[in-house]
Amino acid sequence: MENWQHYQAPAGAMQDRVIMVTGAGQGIGAMAAVELAKLGATVILVGRNEKKLSRTYDAIESVGGPQPAAIPMDLAKVGEAELAQLGLLIQKEFGRLDGILHAANGFSHLSPLNIQKLDEWVDMFRVNVAAPFAMTRALMPLLSKAPDAAVLVLGESHAFEAKAYWGGFSVSKAGQQNWVQIAASEWDKQPQLRINLLVPGPIQSPFRLATHPAEPKESLPETSAIMPAIMYWLGEASRGQSGQTLHFAAAPADQ
Repeated sequence: MENWQHYQAPAGAMQDRVIMVTGAGQGIGAMAAVELAKLGATVILVGRNEKKLSRTYDAIESVGGPQPAAIPMDLAKVGEAELAQLGLLIQKEFGRLDGILHAANGFSHLSPLNIQKLDEWVDMFRVNVAAPFAMTRALMPLLSKAPDAAVLVLGESHAFEAKAYWGGFSVSKAGQQNWVQIAASEWDKQPQLRINLLVPGPIQSPFRLATHPAEPKESLPETSAIMPAIMYWLGEASRGQSGQTLHFAAAPADQ
């Protein structure tokens, strides 16, 4: 394994690939979508906010990337029928799918367990684990036909060290690792397929700002710092590496 944290993708590294990005309206998902397009990928943008998706769409066009597609979808509400239709739409419009970046993040608020609600937990489990699993399963016929297909799930450091007030978010994020490892084990006879979990750690993002509003922004790596890692794990350079949990930046002991 080369130094994936500082990987420099060659020009055209994603040429002719079709990559889906969830959570593509802002933060890591939006920036990753633009970077993938710069490297030649046709990006399918998925998110619940149409205006935010439009901004990412326009950003891709402004850098001269292949024309993207934007699909509004709320992972907290999506069902089996919509996911089946998604697969049919991608097959019809693109004829292939070479990867998925699961960057959507389901978060309610920081609070003690005794005031957290069932519906909040269910929504976070749907967005963080259940919907990404179901989407990946629905798109497996396309992924399985790709010569080199990568699924990358963005995790969260609080999944690995339980802390007060993180409640359902921490618990739902903890489930991502089991899903990734189970999937990797079941895909072991399909060497062209891989799935990995990338944990960004504390970096500048809308989510980090929401959960740590008093934290000096300049004390954190910029969102762009994680882009080389995402390009590595979605691209051909990571071929043959599956089922791994990768920590990009360590969280402070009290965070």
